[in-house]
Amino acid sequence: MTIPTSLRDLFSKMRMRRFRFSMALVVVGGVAFGMAQAADYPTNFSNVGGIAYTRHNLTQSTTGISSAMMTVRNNYGEVCVYCHTPHGANENIAAPLWNRTFKDTTYQTYDQLGTSTLTATVNAPGLNSLTCLSCHDGTVAIDSIINMPGSGRYNANSRTSHQEAFLDSWVAVPGQTTVSGKHHALAENSPATTGGCLSCHSGPNGPEVATDFTVAAIGTDLRNDHPVGIDIPTPRFGVDFREPNVNLDRISFYDLDGDSKPDANEIRYYKTGSTYRVECASCHDPHGVSPAVGSPVLPTFLRKTNASSALCLTCHAL
Repeated sequence: MTIPTSLRDLFSKMRMRRFRFSMALVVVGGVAFGMAQAADYPTNFSNVGGIAYTRHNLTQSTTGISSAMMTVRNNYGEVCVYCHTPHGANENIAAPLWNRTFKDTTYQTYDQLGTSTLTATVNAPGLNSLTCLSCHDGTVAIDSIINMPGSGRYNANSRTSHQEAFLDSWVAVPGQTTVSGKHHALAENSPATTGGCLSCHSGPNGPEVATDFTVAAIGTDLRNDHPVGIDIPTPRFGVDFREPNVNLDRISFYDLDGDSKPDANEIRYYKTGSTYRVECASCHDPHGVSPAVGSPVLPTFLRKTNASSALCLTCHAL
């Protein structure tokens, strides 16, 4: 069988791409470290056994890749600290013991498209979207936290603004070959869709030295994403919307097991204003949801698989 020229060209590009990735080197402190081999691309995470084995473990401890190649991030050596702290949490946002810099960011929302089919009110993203966007909108570096591990590693000014000198003061945990003070300088004030994370994680439209995060770098323009901060229909039931079967004071959800508790695998709405609203965490759980014990967490941290549009049809009726 003769392979068309276009396919041969594609295969050739794919081979060269893997070769470039496996041969790339980064020099850290005068020492050359090999970047991920082809087998490491796009991920080395098992996605089994909890958040530590997913991409939300920002220490990269489970990649099997020398952490020295990640010269663009403060590696704090702890999984939870990039979002949470037991002491000195950010009181400017009512998120659980929130440890991240929180900015007052303005977003472009879905209603600005002017689509005639949108009848519900769209509000600014609520708490359960802002926590996700604090990384994914690209306006705050992922290592910009308030309370670093260790004694005397707290900076109150980091609650509302990027404190570069504070972040540059981080010293790697003994035994780790991590260079500090790089990632925040790269990402801060750099549009997520053109710089910051996508300076390396840009897939076929960029240098391709790291996994393609194009879809994950949402930016502040949310017009091409499922609406967040949007009121669910009132009355909430109808021919095109399925009524949640449990409504609590702050949350409304589709209770699958009848325990009247919002389990991780159950789609929900949050009462972040006068009514229940769709937020990022309605469909995504940042810690990952496994359909069964020992099984991988669902892709993109979904609460429920969207095979055959199952997730969509939880809320929307055909």
